[in-house]
Amino acid sequence: MSVRRRTLRVLAGAVSALALALSFGSPSASAATAGTTAEKTVTSGWNDWSCKPSAAHPRPVVLAHGTFANSWDNWLVLAPYLVKRGYCVYSLDYGQKAGVPLFNGLESIEKSAGQLSTFVDKVRQSTGAGKVDLVGHSQGGGALPRYYLKFLGGAAKVDKLVGIAPSNHGTTASGLSRLIDAVPGARKVVSLAMPGAEDQLVGSEFMKKLNAGGDTVPGVKYTVIATKYDEVVTPYKTQFLSGPDVRNVVLQDLCKWDISEHAAIGTIDTIAFHEVANALDPAHATPTTCKSAVS
Repeated sequence: MSVRRRTLRVLAGAVSALALALSFGSPSASAATAGTTAEKTVTSGWNDWSCKPSAAHPRPVVLAHGTFANSWDNWLVLAPYLVKRGYCVYSLDYGQKAGVPLFNGLESIEKSAGQLSTFVDKVRQSTGAGKVDLVGHSQGGGALPRYYLKFLGGAAKVDKLVGIAPSNHGTTASGLSRLIDAVPGARKVVSLAMPGAEDQLVGSEFMKKLNAGGDTVPGVKYTVIATKYDEVVTPYKTQFLSGPDVRNVVLQDLCKWDISEHAAIGTIDTIAFHEVANALDPAHATPTTCKSAVS
């Protein structure tokens, strides 16, 4: 058997195994309880439903996690970072797959966008704000909020979208998408097991619909913060948006020594987070440099 055929068989088996694992039962009560307890513990300071936006920061910030993440683990650094700067900050869980605890963002993005819409309305009602600002990582900074803005009326409720390593035009996943497409039926298996992941692959029907007619919608200001070392949303320049009110930023143009890849830029990189703060409040922006890592 050739190396290529063995590789394809291994890939097909891996995809099938992943689908099987994701299709088993629901999480145990103890696992669900543990997740809820952890969330309540670590989100102190954000998801405070008594918070009222200040005159300095009149729009609450809604954080949308990436694929395989959740409303607290993606934001252990950025959420407190923004709370400290005077924002009312909220994060949601979306795209939950039955039987898969804690790892979210797996359901179809169209369904997940409905959850985002409901959550934004809840934040607006709680805070009294007319609009929110959205900040997201990966799926939560690209495909998900852009679908909400374009097809679910979100443009009337959002002032800014800041995408950190966002999935905007479909990813090759460092070549994995080509391997998947080389295995008959593999893309369908991925779509059944993790429709939210398949939606983000280059060439997906979702991506064709999302980007037909342009990247942006009127009235929303867009910022993309990307890293050259992204190994998940690839090529990294596919993260960039075109259109009015768009600013595309490469992390290494701000600090050439920053080697954050896809996960790090959205979870722990305070250089990137300084640029998020600039995007949210451009009137008081300060230069983002390597020194921003400790600011």
